Amino acid sequence: MPRSLAHIWRIVRDNSLLMMSGAVAALVWANLAPESYEHLTHPLHFVVNDIAMVFFFGLATKEIIGATAPGGPLHSVRRAALPALAAVGGMVGPAAVYLLLATLSGRTDILRGWAIPCATDIAFSYLVAKVIFSPMHPAVPFLLLLAIVDDALGLVLLAVAYPSGDVQPLYLVGLLPLACLVAWGMRRGGVRSFWPYVLGPGVLSWLGFYIGGLHPALALVPVLPFLPRGGQAGEAPDPAGQAHGSHSALDDFEHWWKVPVEFILFFFALSNAGVPLGGAGATTAIVVGALLVGKPLGITVSAWLAERGGLERPDGLHWGDVAVLGTVAGIGFTVALFFATAAFEPGPNLNQAKLGALMS
Repeated sequence: MPRSLAHIWRIVRDNSLLMMSGAVAALVWANLAPESYEHLTHPLHFVVNDIAMVFFFGLATKEIIGATAPGGPLHSVRRAALPALAAVGGMVGPAAVYLLLATLSGRTDILRGWAIPCATDIAFSYLVAKVIFSPMHPAVPFLLLLAIVDDALGLVLLAVAYPSGDVQPLYLVGLLPLACLVAWGMRRGGVRSFWPYVLGPGVLSWLGFYIGGLHPALALVPVLPFLPRGGQAGEAPDPAGQAHGSHSALDDFEHWWKVPVEFILFFFALSNAGVPLGGAGATTAIVVGALLVGKPLGITVSAWLAERGGLERPDGLHWGDVAVLGTVAGIGFTVALFFATAAFEPGPNLNQAKLGALMS
């Protein structure tokens, strides 16, 4: 790729411009020609949300695996404890505010959406944090650690809170362990390419989630930990991978899917972010309120309690910084939109919840 094009692509990728353009296009289209928008994007929902987003959550899983591996920022309990507890507070806070506001306003019909304001969009929040703080400020890595833990908890929330249908435990108990067993056998057998893991146990896992009633976008979450990792204790380096400049099947997976996932997020935003701008309502206000109040409150209070319990804040990270970080972490966007589509059926509540996620 020519240097100028590579520079342009880096700007597009680092600023999530493809996803933002998809969201803007969806909003314009849905408000100017709502019938054609619904007609053309409805068939995309299954392909994008249930199949393509598998690789978005796969990359999130890869980040979690890397962060918790030896040498990773979350491998040390002492270093990870404070941002991890802050992440827990950052999910409990907005969920509690959402439930409180929904109950006080008599909107018991939207209680199911309590997880929508719990998510943090790593890309957007990291971008905003670098603008507010200097790139070397301790608030930036603290936010990244918090967002990684938030991602891990978000995967659990999606599986538990929003099953895609009636849960069928037999399929889950049967197909998911089988997928893990096959992936383990492939790793023991020396399979170094990520493709067999995706097309074999990955498909088995997808079927287990889909037929079992949990969201199939999580299909690669139990499979990716079995991919060979470069430099891992007890695992020989991959000469073939090193010869081609890559370290492991897990690294190759991330490298191969990073660019396609940017385009997947464009289509995700295009097919999910189209809501009538005049359709704001109580659900919108509750989602925004939970993010603006619950997120910073939950993160700040939990970090304060953790410090009172003996944990230490990073040097140079002041309480004002923590409060600002809490507000930045309230940018939910991608995962908040995903949770909204999982929580509500098409209709006013879904549109209002999506608008709240977009306004975050």
